[in-house]
Amino acid sequence: MIKLRIVPFLCLALTILGCKEAEKEKIAERPNVLFAIMDDATYMHMSAYGCSWVDTPNFDRVATNGLLFNKAYTANAKCAPSRSNILTGRNSWQLEEAANHWPVFPTKFKVFTETLAENGYTVGYTGKGWAPGIAKHKDGSKRELLIKAFSQIKTTPPTPKISNVDYAANFDAFLQQKEDKPFFFWYGGLEPHRAYEYGSGIAKGGKSLSEISDADVYDFWPAVDSVKTDLLDYAFEIEYFDQQLGKMLQNLEDRGELSNTLIVVTSDNGMPFPRIKGQEYEYSNHLPLAMMWADGIQKPGRKIDDFISFIDFAPTFLEVAGVPEAKNDMQPITGHSFTDILYSEKEGFVKPERDFVLIGKERHDVGRPHDQGYPIRGIVCDSMLYLQNFETDRWPVGNPERGYPNTDGSPTKTLLLHNVYAENDDFNYWKWSFGKRPSQELYNILRDPDCMHNLALQENHQTVLAELHQQLFDALSEQEDPRMAGAGAIFDNYKYANKGGVNFYERYGKGEELQWGWINDSDFQDLSKVKRVQDSLEP
Repeated sequence: MIKLRIVPFLCLALTILGCKEAEKEKIAERPNVLFAIMDDATYMHMSAYGCSWVDTPNFDRVATNGLLFNKAYTANAKCAPSRSNILTGRNSWQLEEAANHWPVFPTKFKVFTETLAENGYTVGYTGKGWAPGIAKHKDGSKRELLIKAFSQIKTTPPTPKISNVDYAANFDAFLQQKEDKPFFFWYGGLEPHRAYEYGSGIAKGGKSLSEISDADVYDFWPAVDSVKTDLLDYAFEIEYFDQQLGKMLQNLEDRGELSNTLIVVTSDNGMPFPRIKGQEYEYSNHLPLAMMWADGIQKPGRKIDDFISFIDFAPTFLEVAGVPEAKNDMQPITGHSFTDILYSEKEGFVKPERDFVLIGKERHDVGRPHDQGYPIRGIVCDSMLYLQNFETDRWPVGNPERGYPNTDGSPTKTLLLHNVYAENDDFNYWKWSFGKRPSQELYNILRDPDCMHNLALQENHQTVLAELHQQLFDALSEQEDPRMAGAGAIFDNYKYANKGGVNFYERYGKGEELQWGWINDSDFQDLSKVKRVQDSLEP
């Protein structure tokens, strides 16, 4: 009797053990993910895209041995909103407070990293994760959207303006403790975010002004030495980020884990220069993207022309991680997985239906009366960029007397601000970056990527203008954007997570000492004089 009972028990035990081993093998096949995100870099400033004055051999390695995406766009060109889009797979106008910069992240929105952590992945990050803002659980305790920080190991950076977080060493520390599990790791470089050590690109990066031609300077800035020096400092910080990425790739290769790791390299928004970061123009939202995964990507070396939105990352990562919908209890994801592009052998346009992306913004940085934002919605489709500006009486990058705070202080910003009272064409440099805007803007970004020639008022573009307006508003209505229901003021009423930003405009005007590190003292201008110049202009 005893033996008869032991036999089925052993069979059951062996079956369970076999199932566990099979499950373990299945888990082992799930890819790791290394998500490397720069802080403020425009797409064209990787050497893989043809830039001659920025050297990014490790980004280029990922592109050469994987995929280079030519049309990747963030839905909102500012740090916290862009990262919220990535983590939730939803557009800004679908995220309540998280549409804004410096928000309190709503507890109702789960993020894909939390889902991965619940489904067998070890998740961590180094450097800048989701920020700036506050995230808490319903009980009020701190909520770490990227699960666990690894930023304790420090280094001596090449300039005091570059972060002292040793990104590569912290990644190694993460790998040492991840156990026998697949991982998701977020390398959040704080470069090339400002501030920069002026002249570091030349003095420490070994570059010269002659490397940047006048044609490399966008038309909305003067091609002068101070601007070129600023650009070389920006390049130096991108290269530092890329060097850290190279160390991480080598670490994975040494461990034998590189081939089954999906490497993703991108940025959160465009470069921290006037008329780019925090705006919704081509260079604001169009970002670098390269992906490498030897065990998964078919036919490496392809260049992809499909439009990719940052809200597409979340469903893509969940799919490659093998997380079924039944185990994903996030709010409905708006983005679409693009694993079909990874597994395809086509290049150029792979999926014809990926022919547009939506972009937009609400409130970014402080600097307008009553904490108001500058709401924009837009669509990029084929070669056209259409923008709808909803509150054109407001100053687009913040009020002059508060230093235009949605543009980081820089030598380039200071130079442009000096042109506000110019009596010649130099005044346009101020106008293009800081002046008020019409309600509609339309640009052919294939011919005019600098977005200098607004086609919205031209008779021969009224048909495409109307079509893009309708396509945009139909999509926004489907996604239940509050602005489509006349309830857009809700975004202005959300409080800043940083208490120093609440009612900044009014408090500063009363003489309260408020310090904001990205605004220079020289940025502040006389509103009455600026308005008189601005109001004399045709829209």
